[in-house]
Amino acid sequence: MTRNQLIVALAGLTGIYQMVVASRVLPRLDLFLSTVQHRGISLVIVLLLIYLTRSARGEKRDAKLAWYDIPLVLAALVGAGFVAAFYEQALDKYGGFALLDTTGIILAALLGIALLEAVRRTTGWVLPLLIVTIVVMTLYQNYLPGLLNGRGIPLDRLAYGLYIGPTGIFGLPLGVATSIIIVMLIYARLLQHAGIGEWFMGIALALTAGSRGGPAKVSVLSSGLFGMISGSPSANVATTGALTIPLMVRSGYRPAVAGAVEAVASTGGMIMPPVMGSVVFVMSEWIEMSYGEIAILAIVPALLYYAVALASVHFEALSKGLKPLPRADAPPFLPTLLGGWFYVIPLGVLIYFLMVQRLSPDVAGMLSLPFLIGSSFLSRKRENWLLPKPVFLSLADAVRTWLPIAAITAAVGILVGALQYSGLAIRVPGFLLEVSGGNLALTLVFVGIASLVIGMGMELIPSYVTLAAIAAPALITLGLPDYAAHFYVVYWGLSSFITPPVCIAVFVACGFSGARVWETGWEAMKLGIAVYLVPFVFAFDQSLMLQGPPDRIVITVVTAFLGAVTVAAGIRGYAMRPLNAVQRLMAMTGGVLLIAPDITMSAVGLAMVALGIVWHLRQPAPVLPEAEPSKVVSAD
Repeated sequence: MTRNQLIVALAGLTGIYQMVVASRVLPRLDLFLSTVQHRGISLVIVLLLIYLTRSARGEKRDAKLAWYDIPLVLAALVGAGFVAAFYEQALDKYGGFALLDTTGIILAALLGIALLEAVRRTTGWVLPLLIVTIVVMTLYQNYLPGLLNGRGIPLDRLAYGLYIGPTGIFGLPLGVATSIIIVMLIYARLLQHAGIGEWFMGIALALTAGSRGGPAKVSVLSSGLFGMISGSPSANVATTGALTIPLMVRSGYRPAVAGAVEAVASTGGMIMPPVMGSVVFVMSEWIEMSYGEIAILAIVPALLYYAVALASVHFEALSKGLKPLPRADAPPFLPTLLGGWFYVIPLGVLIYFLMVQRLSPDVAGMLSLPFLIGSSFLSRKRENWLLPKPVFLSLADAVRTWLPIAAITAAVGILVGALQYSGLAIRVPGFLLEVSGGNLALTLVFVGIASLVIGMGMELIPSYVTLAAIAAPALITLGLPDYAAHFYVVYWGLSSFITPPVCIAVFVACGFSGARVWETGWEAMKLGIAVYLVPFVFAFDQSLMLQGPPDRIVITVVTAFLGAVTVAAGIRGYAMRPLNAVQRLMAMTGGVLLIAPDITMSAVGLAMVALGIVWHLRQPAPVLPEAEPSKVVSAD
């Protein structure tokens, strides 16, 4: 067995274990495993696999340990293994006093060190340093100034809370990762192997045939559909970008624009219902709101995000004179749609269990799996059938994606626990409010910047969990509804995928386009401008999230979409013909005012846009050079 095969085997077996636990079959076999013990076993496996597959520099490797990794692996095994094996005894021993003795403190420290180092290897220094800072502040907060000042928490009491207590390493964040997230990742990977990505791509090609900028619109539609189930913008770019980016470049788009389109489209999948890259399920647990309610809240902001992207690539195609994708080179729509009708079965069943039966996501996912596996055999392509081997490989792939998420959520448990035990969970938001003077707009700016920085280098789910603990409470204190505050940090955390200097999705896209990262990142920020604007809109007025009086909702939604198209025209410098500098400024300013959740501002924006359109139409239309027709090409 090769090293890579060993990792695949361990990951696949881990997936089987997670499915067995999620199926609730163990109690029926008289095998009782407490929730915390399951989290302990999972964390042991997670840390072992991370150390086997990640070097000290964070580089990927196959089942290899350096000499200095061995003490860290042993620390993880002892620290997490103790909880997995002796949690009930630990509660009996320490629970009455809520204190740890020297042995307990050593075990907690060993696990903490091993965990933070694993997180550093998978995401970088930002989160470990933040956690260490908060823990130190908790221990010595009696030395802190102003609102941050409080009674220092003794080490033995803090260690108990973070190691054995209900909040801490084995608390809610890790609990969500070892139940909901892993099940939904497995479900998504099985869907991918069943060929749903090819079906999405075919539908996108059929819909955009005959439309200018067709290849870019294919990228926006297919990556948006595929991204909502992939759970990772960078993974989505790597999967769909292999086809869409070369196709866009060959059709006449600049490499930087082609890479930016794919990065923006793939990133948006994380906020597109119904699946939303699984972050919707984590949010549901955190704010105790049903999946269906959150999915409805997310619809219009997500569509607005993609409206800007689609309008931008359309105006870019017009400005470059790009020919439409010939219908003869694209698959016919109806046969393509009907050819994958069976994909509706597992998705429909999942949504039914979630929205109608209101089952927890992990239970809904497990109950939907037989429908997913069974429907795969309706495919005409044998390679899409979910036979035992591809199922096992899909499990292994899902687990490898899950490893950094599980480690980060466990580490975030330290952050959440320290904030709660020390009272800093109340005082940190208070500190933010003091700095901003209680001004909502200024607080939104501060929280947005913090969310962008913290999100850099992290996948969205662990980024969201971190921000939900330290940033969202400040917004809730200022009167934002829970859901609006949490969506705000999701959007700004998501913006890190397309915002230089880190912009992971852009880096992956540049590997296919050959363009420079900073140039592509700038184009991605322009294409994805909605990710920066939309959160401010629903922070001030939740009409965009379909909350409030119906007439107000209709006005807000209509003006927002009109503003989105206008902003896109201003950014690209083209509508029906080129825009001059003043017209671009009018379009962008008027568009932003239309998006703003204020009737007066929207009226001013509408007047500005109307004036700009009249001026624009009175200009003569220039003759633009025409590019060659787009053709469907393979990724090769």
